[in-house]
Amino acid sequence: MRQIAKKEEVPAPDVSLFESEFLDSFGLPDLVSALEHEYGITIPDADLNPRKFESIERIEEYLDSRG
Repeated sequence: MRQIAKKEEVPAPDVSLFESEFLDSFGLPDLVSALEHEYGITIPDADLNPRKFESIERIEEYLDSRG
């Protein structure tokens, strides 16, 4: 997250990454790419919805739902 985030600290799990300015729309593809690399998965274009990656909690939920 720190490589992609605009801030150094780590946000609380339920904090909006976009509203708190940890992430912007330009950083979302970088975040998705990092997740794909880290977890050895492919995230389909249909899932590139900022709401799915709104917070650390939502990212964890998304990754858990993929199995």
